[in-house]
Amino acid sequence: MDVFEAIQKRKSIRSYEEKPVPKETLVKILEAARLAPSAKNVQPWHFIVVTDKTKREELSKGIYAKWLHNAPMVIAACGDTEAAPKWHVVDTALALENMVLAAVAEGLGTCVVGSFDENDVKRLLGIPEKLKVVALLAVGYAREKESVTGKLFSFVNRKRRNLEEIVSQETYGESFISKS
Repeated sequence: MDVFEAIQKRKSIRSYEEKPVPKETLVKILEAARLAPSAKNVQPWHFIVVTDKTKREELSKGIYAKWLHNAPMVIAACGDTEAAPKWHVVDTALALENMVLAAVAEGLGTCVVGSFDENDVKRLLGIPEKLKVVALLAVGYAREKESVTGKLFSFVNRKRRNLEEIVSQETYGESFISKS
């Protein structure tokens, strides 16, 4: 699968099979994160792989993350605020997207989750103060039959905006399409 195909196939999955992700596959996904670009090549990220059911249930306390405990794996993506005070969030987000695309290429589903209490997550996972929890990433094999929560989120999700709405040429508001 090429990168553009992975981008097209990627969608947020909120309903997972109870099948664990093989270690070799997880290593590929984490390697994709490791290879992500970062400002000055600082690589200010740290990832915590959570498979323990009790911990996954605790991570599911966010109002929009009630389904999260059903994912066989949750990865807490953290950015080092001391190593990259200005860019830790952007750099960690770049690494997250690499993981998402690698997971799609491996036949897995993912969902980036921002619905969590950072202090609770830090306490649960023993995350040091200098790290900021940027996002949680659910990873697993998508369930054929979507859960009620998954269907609800799919129903309310908007269609993608077209290029004309999101791209300008040279100056904001100048048509990109007609100048191409």
